[in-house]
Amino acid sequence: MSARTAIPAVGLTQVRHAAEIIRGTVLRTPIVPSPALSKLAGTSVALKLEILQATRSFKERGAVVKLASLGRRERRAGVIALSAGNHAQAVAYHAARLGIPAVIVMPEHTPFTKVARTEALGARVVLRGADLAQARRATQDIAAAEGLTLVHPYDDPLIIAGQATCGLEMLEDLPELDVLVVPVGGGGLISGIAAAAKALKPGIAVIGVEAIGYASMRHVLGRGAKPKGGETLAEGIAVQEPGRLTRTIIRALVDDILTVDEPAIERAVAHFVESASLVVEGAGSAPLAALLAHPKRFRRKSVGLVVSGGNIDSRLLASILMRGLVRTGRLVRLRTEITDQPGVLARLTRVLGEHGGNIIEIYHQRLFYDVPVKLAEVDVVVETRSAAHVGELLAALEQADFPTRLLSSTALKDG
Repeated sequence: MSARTAIPAVGLTQVRHAAEIIRGTVLRTPIVPSPALSKLAGTSVALKLEILQATRSFKERGAVVKLASLGRRERRAGVIALSAGNHAQAVAYHAARLGIPAVIVMPEHTPFTKVARTEALGARVVLRGADLAQARRATQDIAAAEGLTLVHPYDDPLIIAGQATCGLEMLEDLPELDVLVVPVGGGGLISGIAAAAKALKPGIAVIGVEAIGYASMRHVLGRGAKPKGGETLAEGIAVQEPGRLTRTIIRALVDDILTVDEPAIERAVAHFVESASLVVEGAGSAPLAALLAHPKRFRRKSVGLVVSGGNIDSRLLASILMRGLVRTGRLVRLRTEITDQPGVLARLTRVLGEHGGNIIEIYHQRLFYDVPVKLAEVDVVVETRSAAHVGELLAALEQADFPTRLLSSTALKDG
């Protein structure tokens, strides 16, 4: 089936109309080649940088198209959305810009920073329910009581047409692309991109990516077991109930949906920072995670990755980057025992310094019963150049009569 005949509600005509609506309001983000990530993945990689939008996510596209469709009475009454993430900010930002009152419903446990950020964009935030299911019921109740129009995050033809403009731009700017790789949560982004891409270039492959704990779209399409949920770095695609309209489009037009685990997503976030100088959230990093996890699938292809969002907590990002240093052997923790005599600790640090190790922290203790009374146990956190450099440091310490073992449990497992 073609996109046009399979999904009449979201055909190329609707997508081009959506593109006209958002023109001059939503940024036409660049799609740029990434030599560093191409080398890492072993194929040609281009990045569609939706992180450059005003609210740092693709969600603005659909939100603007939906808000533009409202009549005068609906605009006066206002809109309501259920979201604790990028959809909330997109609706709040553009509703305020258009003078439309906006209510955003979030679960009661939503972090304060997300609440404050959404309120700062001009929305009224209402905290209801212990989870999304309870918050959804509250959203319906408030919408009915106040006469508000619901702006659904994904299961709406106007939202899908708006998100489809991302795929339209990708193929207009880089028509030679062979594969588009797109994160999948509720399915609004990938269903829109697939509708546009397949209409423009029927032979192109559209591949979705889900976090393994939230592979809900694969499940409802009969391609996998019911996901278990749980904590995930990819909060933006941690959706338990994918859309009904979106699943219909995906079933017809999307070639495959891959899953990625948490370590793969974490590594992808780190790769974006270190190799491309881009701050990308977990959901936006899922396509790169899939590309690196399935290299044979994309070999000798021109691949477009949709970098869908860049809203990641700074403390979480810092932790990911530090863990990345540990994982690749550039930050290690070494343990040795030294004689409890003056000058010995200085000699230990001198050996490390002479061989290029940069000492970050030292833990020195002699009081606990499992350390012999004439010895002291020393843990040294050292910044190194590489995993090979760690081996050089260990050898140098052994030669200097400091028997040492590596404590960093995740170090040296991958490069």
